Amino acid sequence: MKRIVLLLSLILLSISPVYAREMPSLFSLQLFKPNEVKEVKKVLESQVEYANKTDFNNFISTYDKRYINADGFNLESYANLVKETWSTFNKIEYDINIKNVAVCDDKAIAEITETSYAEIPVNENLSGELNSIANSVYYLQKTKNGWKVISDLVLDETTTMLYGEAKNLEIKLTVPRQIMADTEYTASLEFTPPSETIAIASITSEKVEYPQKQVKEVFRKMPEDNILERIFRSNTDNVNEYIIASIGLTRADVKDMNIRLSLTGFGYKIKRVNIIPQNKYITAKEEPANEQNQ
Repeated sequence: MKRIVLLLSLILLSISPVYAREMPSLFSLQLFKPNEVKEVKKVLESQVEYANKTDFNNFISTYDKRYINADGFNLESYANLVKETWSTFNKIEYDINIKNVAVCDDKAIAEITETSYAEIPVNENLSGELNSIANSVYYLQKTKNGWKVISDLVLDETTTMLYGEAKNLEIKLTVPRQIMADTEYTASLEFTPPSETIAIASITSEKVEYPQKQVKEVFRKMPEDNILERIFRSNTDNVNEYIIASIGLTRADVKDMNIRLSLTGFGYKIKRVNIIPQNKYITAKEEPANEQNQ
């Protein structure tokens, strides 16, 4: 339910590697600790309850002080993102679907689908809606204060923020779910604009980092086949990326030989691309043959 906080900022003990190796074996275990599973679920469900009430202190208390996620954000960075988001948006409705929980000693992992929704009022003609969905894995550890979230990994996520006529569009943004570092890949945006509408769009790539750096957008008129594509090369810093598609809709009004363009809709669709780190190993040089062994 928290995944949306970084995406919104775009538009306006490192434990995860250890847990990642343990995940397959944990999920294959026969669970004989139903009470522990229940407690883990209770913590995750309480996060939704606190988030929907914007109860910051109780929400952050569900995280361990050692928290660091797969994007490299520690608890301080994440807490700042939560504050920024909740101060910008009046009401975001969060929900989760806990698909699987496994417990082994003092460790637990949970597979979760997280959703977020919000209405974004601008004016009568350009009110907006936010929708977000993410599939994530949460890692928890039992402490003297109960179960705490110590890390998390986002497998995939998609967020849309659409205003005005753009809310009625079916927008398709196609990107790879994951890609090797320093590798070319294609992002494709497709939608059919309303009749008698001029549609422009841009596609950009941004690293998942905090604070976020804004990338310059270059808008283009949508091609006749309504498909806009762009080729990117994944970064060499082994940092995950977001592909951000921005669209704008305008109509031309002609009166007394004067042409006036009016904005009728705009929006964003954002998808995550997880970067597979590139191993930079050193190849051993072949030693010269020893004459005694020839």
